[in-house]
Amino acid sequence: MKNTVKLLNLLTQTDGYISGQALAEQLGVSRQAVWKTISALKEQGYKILSVPNKGYRLESLPSYLNEAAIRRELKTSILGKNLIVLDSVGSTNDYLKELYTNGCENGTVAATREQLHGKGRLGRIWSAKKDECLMFSVLLRPHIVPGEVAAITPLTGLAVCKALRKATRLDCRIKWPNDVIVGNKKLCGILTEMSAEFDAVEYVIAGIGINVSQTEFPNEIAYKATSLALETKRSFDQNKLLAVILGELEHIFTKTNLSMTRDALDEYIPLCATIGKSVSFQRGSSRISGTAADVSNRGELMVMMPDGTICLVNAGEVTVQGIY
Repeated sequence: MKNTVKLLNLLTQTDGYISGQALAEQLGVSRQAVWKTISALKEQGYKILSVPNKGYRLESLPSYLNEAAIRRELKTSILGKNLIVLDSVGSTNDYLKELYTNGCENGTVAATREQLHGKGRLGRIWSAKKDECLMFSVLLRPHIVPGEVAAITPLTGLAVCKALRKATRLDCRIKWPNDVIVGNKKLCGILTEMSAEFDAVEYVIAGIGINVSQTEFPNEIAYKATSLALETKRSFDQNKLLAVILGELEHIFTKTNLSMTRDALDEYIPLCATIGKSVSFQRGSSRISGTAADVSNRGELMVMMPDGTICLVNAGEVTVQGIY
């Protein structure tokens, strides 16, 4: 696997042909091993030209999610520097949790073509056929205390929303706290998880799932789910899409230092479809209703109650009138 990635990197970085001998020397393997790896890559959808006395040239990359295509588009310096692209996995969030125990670096990204046990908030299942969704997780190792983690979810939502608007020209909006929507239907879900010890955060993992190529959904969710394909009648290259999103995430995380700054709020609030809507949420054993008025500098939803007081909501399920 390591030699496959290295070989792809060499082919990607070479404008013309590179000889089998040069590849073998740089990889420290035999020319036969190079040929076998090239053959395997061709079977996976990589178009590689082979010309006697010239060598090999990478003509095109497969359209499905793959590391070489993502790296070709990626402009970040931190997020995705350590990039892992999987064919199939239970959950990218869980994968990064396990990787953390081996000391993976800040900004590590795990993406997958298929997620077998994907999950959303409140233990919901996120399921999709292979290559239908863009599914990835980002691991952060921030120097913050647990009380400062709350801003990461809305900042992630802001970055994803902005990136999707840029890449698709759709009027994407944010449903507080963790969904990106088009109209009144869900396009993207975000699940943020953390591990903390005493007053220090060990890691935060932001898991992101975007419906890309689905043209239909099961009856039980069809009324509230949509995809890029349904909204635009176009297909999208998930590799380019991931690169754009990681770029926007890095820009916003770096600019805000993972805090809900005034500038971030000024961008977030006009994009938040929840603001101004009637909402209801659970508080203890009671179901409370009010009007979403604002978002605080800690990322909390500020709900104006019928008596004019403000109630801060920082977690849990919020029902928004008119949005699933």
